[in-house]
Amino acid sequence: MKRGRLTAAVITAISVPGLGLGLGLGAGALNSAAQASARTSAAGAVFARHFSERPVVADCQGQPQVRPSKLTLSCADGNDYLTGLSWTSWTAGLASATGVQEVNDCLPYCAAGHFHRYPVDVVFWGGASLHGHPGSQRYTSVTLLYPSTRPNVGAHRAPATVTLPLPAASS
Repeated sequence: MKRGRLTAAVITAISVPGLGLGLGLGAGALNSAAQASARTSAAGAVFARHFSERPVVADCQGQPQVRPSKLTLSCADGNDYLTGLSWTSWTAGLASATGVQEVNDCLPYCAAGHFHRYPVDVVFWGGASLHGHPGSQRYTSVTLLYPSTRPNVGAHRAPATVTLPLPAASS
């Protein structure tokens, strides 16, 4: 995927929550523009000053990962995961990649369902300390941006931008 499209995706991922228009899979809108912008700016400055180790993302089992090539989003059944992740950025407070989301349609039920692939731009953001690892940070949210086709959510197409919380890492 092209760097220009990813740059636009990162700008969108930052702008959408800043405008209060971020959409989750039925989770509703994010915070107001002032709150989101202040939090994003402050978080980047805090992490740059206080966290010296490389940031991590927790997989669905809570294991810290750095620049994973695959990340399961739906741990209970493994029916939703990111794969083929190619990282363009991995910094305190923000990481971006392109890849593919593979989602099981669970039709007629999950064990008999079929996986479908969707190109996706991925942005990890936000931050919290990593429990048991002083000076380390983990990302707390992921925003998925679909440049073309999107998965179904029930009887409807997923929104073009989806923001989800990430699990906390286990110690």
